[in-house]
Amino acid sequence: MSPSTSIILIKNATLYSPKNLGLVHLMIAGGKVVYIGKKCPTLGDELAIQTVDVEGYAVIPGFIDAHTHITGGGGEAGFSTRVPPVPLSQFTRAGVTTVVGLLGTDDLTRNTESIIAQVYALREEGLSAYCYTGGYHLPPTTLTGSVKSDIVFIEPIVGVGELAISDHRSSQPTLNELLKVASEAHVARLMTGKAGTLHLHLGDGERGLSLIREALDTAEIPARTYNPTHINRRKALFDEACELAKQGCWVDVTAFETGDVGYEPAEALMRYMGQDLPQDKLTISSDGGGCLPCFDSHGHMTKMDFASSSSMTEVFYQLLDEGISMEACLPFFTSNVADLMNFKNKGRLTLGCDADLLILDPNMRIKHVMAQGLWHVFDTHIIKKGSFEE
Repeated sequence: MSPSTSIILIKNATLYSPKNLGLVHLMIAGGKVVYIGKKCPTLGDELAIQTVDVEGYAVIPGFIDAHTHITGGGGEAGFSTRVPPVPLSQFTRAGVTTVVGLLGTDDLTRNTESIIAQVYALREEGLSAYCYTGGYHLPPTTLTGSVKSDIVFIEPIVGVGELAISDHRSSQPTLNELLKVASEAHVARLMTGKAGTLHLHLGDGERGLSLIREALDTAEIPARTYNPTHINRRKALFDEACELAKQGCWVDVTAFETGDVGYEPAEALMRYMGQDLPQDKLTISSDGGGCLPCFDSHGHMTKMDFASSSSMTEVFYQLLDEGISMEACLPFFTSNVADLMNFKNKGRLTLGCDADLLILDPNMRIKHVMAQGLWHVFDTHIIKKGSFEE
């Protein structure tokens, strides 16, 4: 199967936009969705068209992973523990067609320059890619000298993060320091129409989300600016985050194992869905490429692993297997993330949007993956790999 066919007709698709639109036909051209309808379009033989009849199977928007360490994370136990950059197919095989990259603990040997370079590399390989400026620490690492000017002048940069709070690896930011970063992100959003989010890493510290609550009580910066992640790592933290969602913050579940202290990601999503909470303010991300360290009481790392976008996909499967409807859970992976990141042509399958889509098999597992109108995975086989993948 060639990934380069420019006009593709997808017939007999049960389309989730993410709303269920029933059985329709889709036409893809120039990387965009150019037709959705009940009537199958008739085109001349002169055009080279690939036709794929999906026989009523589900077609859904591609996933957006808005928290992934595209340059690799880690480094908490020496230079040899630095995770390598994430290859293209690790995203696409998981159904991820858009990524937002960030820096974590290591915002020194990795910097804004290196993450922008990796964004451009992934774009050249066919993925939609963006990034944050900054990292765990203050003052934030930037390209132009400030968070605001990075967001305003550097096209791929959409916000700042992941700034660490309630974590022994953080810079222990004060309220005033947090507000200064948040204000720069907010003003940059007003100037550009970008997300302008302050993406906040939450550690295991007992202070939890208290700093964000103080910020909301103290300043006029809107709640949507603050975007805490890893909210399921502790049960009390999750409850705090639910309250912040009521105030207008988007909150983010991470697809990692938490043990008894937190909520496993699928459980966290179902708990949120079961409450009277704004369902458009919750997202899920993978922390892909990031180190998953365990520390003892003295701050020494005892073991480590690293995350993959596939962990997010497994949560999606688990929700469907638990009987959660597609329409209820799909926005957490698609349209909610697009709204948070202000990606106008992502997260939904509508006329004129980017042709980022997944076709599922009868068991609701990913069979085909299309990014920007080109096949990356077909019949579960990777047909488009990154430059250095075997």
